[in-house]
Amino acid sequence: MKKFNMSSKDPLILLAKNSLLSLPTPFSASFMWNMGFLLGMTLILQIVTGLVLSMNYIPHTSLAFDSVIHIMRDIDSGWAMRYLHMNGASLFFVLLYTHIARGVYFNSPQKLPMVWASGVVILLATMGAAFMGYVLPWGQMSFWGATVITTMLTAIPYVGKSTTQWLWGNFSVSQPTLNRFFSLHFLIPLVVSALALAHLIFLHQTGSSNPTGTNPDYDKTKFFPYFMTKDTNPALMICMLMATLVTISPNLLGDVENFNVASETTTPAHIQPEWYFLFAYAILRSIPSKLGGVIAMVGAILMLMVLTMKKNQLNKKFNPTKKAAFWVFVALVMLLTWIGANPVEPPYVTLGQTLTTLYFTVYIAL
Repeated sequence: MKKFNMSSKDPLILLAKNSLLSLPTPFSASFMWNMGFLLGMTLILQIVTGLVLSMNYIPHTSLAFDSVIHIMRDIDSGWAMRYLHMNGASLFFVLLYTHIARGVYFNSPQKLPMVWASGVVILLATMGAAFMGYVLPWGQMSFWGATVITTMLTAIPYVGKSTTQWLWGNFSVSQPTLNRFFSLHFLIPLVVSALALAHLIFLHQTGSSNPTGTNPDYDKTKFFPYFMTKDTNPALMICMLMATLVTISPNLLGDVENFNVASETTTPAHIQPEWYFLFAYAILRSIPSKLGGVIAMVGAILMLMVLTMKKNQLNKKFNPTKKAAFWVFVALVMLLTWIGANPVEPPYVTLGQTLTTLYFTVYIAL
C-alpha cells in the first residue's frame, strides 16, 4: 500500500501549503497586517455561534423576543453564545475598519485595486448582514431601526414605495420581513466567506504590501513559522478581551431599548443603529432632503471604490499632506459617530452638517 506523503502533488495539500505554510510574506509587515487573519477567525466565530443560536431562535413576531430570552436563560451556555455573537459583530467591525484604515494609509487601493474592490464588496455585504441580524431579537430598537432604515428606500423616485413594500412583504415591518431577514442574515455570511476566499486569491496573485512602501519582492520569507506565531499573539489577546467583555459587561455596546419587546404603538425617544453604523447615520440625517441623505450615506461608503481610480502615488514613499488628511478623516469619522448617537436637535444638527461637509472634502485629499 502506498504511504501518504505530505509532499505529494495532491491539489488540496498544495493549496494549503502555498496559502499557509510557504506563502511569501514581506519581512517588514507589522502587526497592522494581522487584521485579515483576525477577521477570518472572527468570521468563523460568528458563523459557529450563529448556527447554534439559530437552532433555538423562532423567527416569529410574537415569539422572537421570548425565544432570545429562552436561549439566554434555559439553554446550557446559551447566554455565552448570544453574547459572543452580539459582541463578535462589534469586534468584526473594529477589525474591519482598522483593516480599511491601514489600507488607505499605505496606498493599498492604488497598489492592489482588485483586492481593494473585493474588500469593499465584503464591507457592504457585512453591513447588510449586521443590519438584518440587529432586527432579529425583535426589541424596540430592532423594530424601529428596521422601520427607519428600510423606509429610506421610499426616497428612490418612481419605484421606491413598491420596492419597500416588496422588501417588507407587507405594508410595514412585520412577520414576512422578519422571516426574510432571518434567512438573509444566515445566508450573507456564507457569501462573505466566498468573497473572502476571492479576496485572498487576488491578494496572493500579487502578494501583500508592506509599511516601507518598497518592492516587497526583495524582502520576503515564509509565512510559517514566523508570521504564524506573530498572528497568534493578537488573536490570544482578543480572546482575552472578548472573554472579559462577555463575562463582565456583555451589554456595554448594546441599547437599553432592546430589552423591551417591539411595539408598533410606542416609539423610542431616540432611534439609532448600532455604533458601527452611527457615522453613516449621522451623514444620512444631516441632509434635509430624504433622497439627498440616502445618496450621501451610500456615497460615503462607495467612495472607497474611487480610491482605486486616483493617480498612482506608488513612487511617493511619504506624502505629509496625505498622511495629515488621513488622520483628520479618522477624527471626522469618530466625531460623526458621536453625533449619530445624539438626538436630532441643536447644536448636533449644525455640527453634523458641518462634519459631513468636511468628511467629503477631506476624502478628496486621501
